[in-house]
Amino acid sequence: MATTGGMITGFLLTALAGWGLYEYLPPQYNPFAPLSPSDPPTVVTRYKLRQLANDPAACMAVLRQASEQGMIQFREQSSTTGNCPLDSPVRVTRFGEVQLSSSFLASCPLALSSAMYVQQRAVPTAQQIMGSPLRRIDHLGSFACRNIYNREQARRSEHATADALDISGFRFANGQQITVRKGWNESGPRGEVMRELFSHSCAFYGNSLGPNYNAAHADHFHLGMRGFGICR
Repeated sequence: MATTGGMITGFLLTALAGWGLYEYLPPQYNPFAPLSPSDPPTVVTRYKLRQLANDPAACMAVLRQASEQGMIQFREQSSTTGNCPLDSPVRVTRFGEVQLSSSFLASCPLALSSAMYVQQRAVPTAQQIMGSPLRRIDHLGSFACRNIYNREQARRSEHATADALDISGFRFANGQQITVRKGWNESGPRGEVMRELFSHSCAFYGNSLGPNYNAAHADHFHLGMRGFGICR
């Protein structure tokens, strides 16, 4: 079932096409212009990111552009079968100058959205608030063949399709390390940067779930591709 945000976006795009107005829009607001990794996260950009889930070849082409621009390093992986099949996943090894606690397996849309989030928002936010470059992102993993909350009767988790990344903390060039569990409620720059980093993620993913969502997310940000701009 389409989300309300997705239906409204679809209606607006149809209207723009009917009125012939899209030709006068900048690329990030033009639904018919190809997606660029440098496009800011407008509602149209998010719509394009969502559409790439249905076009693996097009997604990979944009992801390669991001790699050429130094936004992400990754290795293409073979598709898999079984209980949790993966179609053309990639293994992300770093985001430009930002290292990872370990590489992670990702769908192409997750890898691309993450590269855009890190380079467009996380890196400048860290510099602005902490006065120090972001150097590493710590995470709890991405792919896991399981249901939501490991419940037997629940639907498959986004992790089962490598469509979600769980971020647990951030490290900065000045040596500071901030975890989601401890930093979320801190005062001063440490708490501010943690909350701002979460807030900015909401513009790049289908859903961003953090400590205010429930106790299960007290120690990480769940950044997933399902939905359309869910931010809790």
